[in-house]
Amino acid sequence: MGILGRIENWRAKFFVWIGLPVIAGIGLLYGTQDLVPAWQAHSGGGTPGLFTAMSEDCGKYSCSFYGEWETADGSTRKDVILYDEPDSMRVGKTVDAVDTGARKGVFATTGGSTYLLITGFTLAGIAAAIGWVFVVVRALRRRQAKARAKEDDKALFRIGN
Repeated sequence: MGILGRIENWRAKFFVWIGLPVIAGIGLLYGTQDLVPAWQAHSGGGTPGLFTAMSEDCGKYSCSFYGEWETADGSTRKDVILYDEPDSMRVGKTVDAVDTGARKGVFATTGGSTYLLITGFTLAGIAAAIGWVFVVVRALRRRQAKARAKEDDKALFRIGN
């Protein structure tokens, strides 16, 4: 086996033993926390209120808006992110939003695809967890088979002498 084969083998082992559990943990930990709130917002559930954008954080492909969300009775959530913001969103603008219990934010009532993103993230975590369990079980079975074969070889050696 050449150096390229060893590198690929090392990468595969790293992904299986480190990458899969990390993907599973992140997907399950963060995805499942916001999965139900995202679907509730998608189906029109939650407490209605108004979100006012106080700041904007832009990355390479999109911007996120942070601000204050307030209900008609005056209760507020400060420093929350607005999910599914409309394209016309700007700092200082106010939009209708619902609070469904998401960890860090509220959802614009205009709708969007955040529920699909969170669902995909959660499913990736579940798939990684299942894959990792499969790999661990397979490795344990191989180890047990090798141990049994070694014991059989020792027994055959004793019989031969």
